[in-house]
Amino acid sequence: MADLKAQFETAVAESKQLPEKPDNMTLLQIYALYKQATAGDVEGKRPGFTDMVGRAKYDAWDGLKGKSSDEAMQEYIDLIESLK
Repeated sequence: MADLKAQFETAVAESKQLPEKPDNMTLLQIYALYKQATAGDVEGKRPGFTDMVGRAKYDAWDGLKGKSSDEAMQEYIDLIESLK
């Protein structure tokens, strides 16, 4: 577990230094996996239709509901590795 957490933290740092900015769908996936790994299932109300960015983030995170923190961490690590 400690090893996965260390790999995750390394991937988070690496995500800020990618050679090129990922497209919006990939950025949403990165965001959702990070939130699922660190905070668990999404809570609260879905933002209104006037907050399109907030709504997209909420929906992406909500799509991972039920995924364990470890699974989300591993998927995050794999995604960042694929973008390097």
